[in-house]
Amino acid sequence: MLPLPLLLAAALALGDRLLAPVRATALTTAIAANERLCFYADVDKAGEKLGFYFAVQSGGSFDIDFEVRDPNDKVLLDGQRERQGDYVLTANTPGEYAFCFENDMSTLTEKLVDFDIMVESEPRREPPARTTQLSEQTTALEESIFRLNGMLLNIKRTQKYFHTRENRGFDVVKHTTNSLFWYAALESLGIIGMAVLQVYILQTFFTKTGRRYKV
Repeated sequence: MLPLPLLLAAALALGDRLLAPVRATALTTAIAANERLCFYADVDKAGEKLGFYFAVQSGGSFDIDFEVRDPNDKVLLDGQRERQGDYVLTANTPGEYAFCFENDMSTLTEKLVDFDIMVESEPRREPPARTTQLSEQTTALEESIFRLNGMLLNIKRTQKYFHTRENRGFDVVKHTTNSLFWYAALESLGIIGMAVLQVYILQTFFTKTGRRYKV
């Protein structure tokens, strides 16, 4: 059994080696009708992983057009009227990658989009340079870290899913409430108008409007 300080040092070094090369950006943006917005991420070297997640939180039918372009302006991913997406792709060319959203299908409605852009380097497995016992424990520790990382990613996806469902449900409730309010207001105005019209008609029935002749 290895000493605890040595095991902790190996765990910290392994964690730094696995978790350091991750760069992520989580944003929420409003895209007006007939507007196109692009966001950019830099890739330092070929072979890095690009993660792209988005979900339309509110507006219209909760759909948006999107595309991903590489530094050579080549389209890597695209979609039309998508409500949400979760993609992972390999960046074969270093440089600036563009992630664009387009709201051309709407003429009046603004869309609220929540999205993540992540650039992650491939974790490299270094050959063990110490005793066999240390390498075995390091391998077991590495597998545990990978399992924990996978579970955390699943929790993160679940949170995003419920967050999106909550926002969409709130938007539907808000739209329904506004529709009911205006329907009730128009109905009230109609009832008041009919009451005024009935009073006027009854008043004309009981009012003498005949001509008077003087002899």
